Order: sequence, then C-alpha cells, then structure tokens
Amino acid sequence: MKKCAFLLLLMLFAFHSFSQNIFSLFGKANNFFDLFVAGKFEEAHNYFSEEGKTKVTAENLKQFWTNMEATLGKAKALDATGSKNQGEFYAVTVSGEFQFGKQDFVLLFDKTEKLVGLHLPPKLASYRSPGYADTTLFKEIPTYVKSGNHQLAAVISVPKDGNSFPIVVLVHGSGPNDMDETIGPNKPFKDIAAGLAANGIASVRYVKRTLLYANEFSGAFTVKEEVLDDALQAIELAKNVEGVDKKQIYVLGHSLGGMLAPRIATLVPDLKGIILAAAPAKSLTDIIIEQNKYMVAQSKDTSATMQQNLKNAIAEIEKTRINKLGNMKADSLLLGLPASYWVDLNSYNQVETAKKLKQRIFIMQGGYDFQVPESDFNLWKEALGSNTNVSFKFYPDFNHLFSQQEEKGNMLQYQTPASVEQRTIEDLSNWIKEL
Repeated sequence: MKKCAFLLLLMLFAFHSFSQNIFSLFGKANNFFDLFVAGKFEEAHNYFSEEGKTKVTAENLKQFWTNMEATLGKAKALDATGSKNQGEFYAVTVSGEFQFGKQDFVLLFDKTEKLVGLHLPPKLASYRSPGYADTTLFKEIPTYVKSGNHQLAAVISVPKDGNSFPIVVLVHGSGPNDMDETIGPNKPFKDIAAGLAANGIASVRYVKRTLLYANEFSGAFTVKEEVLDDALQAIELAKNVEGVDKKQIYVLGHSLGGMLAPRIATLVPDLKGIILAAAPAKSLTDIIIEQNKYMVAQSKDTSATMQQNLKNAIAEIEKTRINKLGNMKADSLLLGLPASYWVDLNSYNQVETAKKLKQRIFIMQGGYDFQVPESDFNLWKEALGSNTNVSFKFYPDFNHLFSQQEEKGNMLQYQTPASVEQRTIEDLSNWIKEL
C-alpha cells in the first residue's frame, strides 16, 4: 500500500485557464503551513473551498501532519518556492525541511484563491536500470488497455527469441500509479517486466485508472472501478499477444493488487496462476492501524500528546469496519475513501477466496516491509501451507518493493534508488516455468 490513509487527500480537476496573483498565493501557502506547525488545523481547514471541505476534514489535516512529523520529525522551514498554472487551478509548491529529511508539498488553489487539493509530489531522482534488464533479449511494445470508455497507456514486454511463452499481467498497489508503479526513483514494475522478459516471459503493465481519470473518483466507487475492470481487460490484451501461450497466463498483484488477485482469479478461471507480492492477509483497516502504530514507534515520540493523537487516529480508522451502508450514503467519506469502497472490500476475504482456488499460487514477502508486515505472510502460510498448488518465498532483508535493505526503515527509504532484487526475478521466472 504505497499511500498511507493519512495521505488520501483528494484533488479536484478542471480544464480552463485564469490569471492569479502569485504573491498572494505564496503568502496563503506559507500561512497555511504556519497553521499546521502551530497545530491550528481548524483554521487551516478554512483555507479550503466549500467543495474542498467536503473532501478533507480538519481531522484529516491533523492526521496528515501527525504522519509527516512521525516520519520526518519537526518542521524546520516551510517556504513557497514555485508555481504552475494547471488549467483553471494554480499549483503552488512549498519546500519543507524537517529534522530527518526534506519533503515538497503542492497546494492547488482555485480562481477564488481557495484550496481544492494538497498532495506530495514525487521527488526527482534518477531511475537506475538493473543489470538483469538485458534489452538485447526483449522488446517493448507501446499499446493501450481499453476498458469501457477508458484508454490506459500500456507496454507489452516480449522476449525476442522463442514463441509460446508465458505472460504476466502486473496489477498495482493502492493509490494512483503509473505503469511502472513509480515511487521516487524506483520503478518496481519496470524492473519486473524487464527481468521476466530477459528470462523468456512476457508481461503487460498499464497506467492505473485513478491516475488518468482521477475526476471520476469523487463519488461512490469500489475496487471494481479502481482495479478489477481494468485488470480484466489487461488479461484479455495479454491473451492476444502474438506468440503467447494462452494456457500460461498469470497475474502478479502487488500490495492491494495482491490482495485482490484471488478475486481476479475467480473472475478469470482460465488463468494459470496468480502471484501475491506483499499481499495483505488482514483487512485494510487492520493494515492501516498497524502502519500508524509503526510510524509512531519509529518517531520515538513517547509523549502523551503523540499517544493521544495515535489513539484518535485509530478511532477514526476503526470507523472503516463497515460491511453495509445502513443509513450512510455510498459516497460518504471514511479516511478519504467512500463508504461503498469499504463495504465492498470488507465483504471480501482474500484468504478464504484463495483457499478455494485451483490455479497455481505464489506468495512472496519481504521481512523489512513496513507496509505489509511479516505477520500477513504467516497468515497466508498458516491458511494455505498444506495446499499443493501454493508456493511461498520469504526474503528477510527485502522491503515492500522487493529491494534489499539494511533495516526496516520508513517512507524515506523509497527516495533512494534500489532495484527489485535479481533473486526475486529468478524465483518468479523459475516458478512460472515449472510444469
């Protein structure tokens, strides 16, 4: 789960132009973060437009800032440093320096100088192609996954030699993702696609709908619209790749994608197998609570205030344990996601679903994963360990992106270039090629 719930602050989009007083916006941006530092979240909330206030609450802002301080420490400096026209909106970049690192923020203002969005931009750093990505052994074909009225940019990676090869569809984790599942300078899906293709295994990777069509996710929706519909169309695309063995089609789901992989397998019974990479075995609610407890422990702040903040955050997270709407509207927001999303996800048990599958299953997990912990891998193993169609692989020193690390760490770890380890590529390739 690449995005913590604290960061699920929704942005609004439109496509017209207007002029804006940059100095005024810079001042508003700086004042907004001054209120954050002072703990005046109700006042900061008043900077949002009326529509923006329906998407983000003052409590959301408080939780967001608590998360930032738990990860980066106290703010040392926060200054507006750049601006950019984005259609009818104006984006102001605020550069932040904290005790343990740096982080930029982007504030999106409308033409009335009211906030409509806040997000963390990806940090600029160079992607490093792994040594196993031998481009003389494969080619990449740009294409599209067409899903209803949506057209999602995609790439098919195909081995140059041979035919009748297996193919793997890569399904993203939570949040908006590009086809490479880019985070900082890291591109785990690009690494996996290259590694598999160099070993004679094709793949399909595509841009997630929530990245290209974010404006469609302001109301009620579920994982069907976020993940499943497009994954099914990507599988159809994979079946029609020239040279592919249609009896050797796999889905590799990472994080949330892994959690949903058993559900995908029930919808496509002719899949040969599924790969669960860092897949939660627990509910999303439980995962988010564990993530928040871990971040607070990492901050080493044992103050009563921090513990109360954690207690308050957990109380908010617990509200997501709903399995029916009741009197609640489907588009009512809980941790930035609609009630319909939580009801759908809470009615699905990925472990029980996987236990009933006949397809091959490969479950892989890193010991230094601070987003989906080892305890989830153990739950998978306890439930499916006796199933002859299931294989397991645990990497003690790998993180959530399956790169080798020296410690468990935190989100800052993702800002350092680190490829998916070759051992992972070899294990995936060997498992797929087993008959």
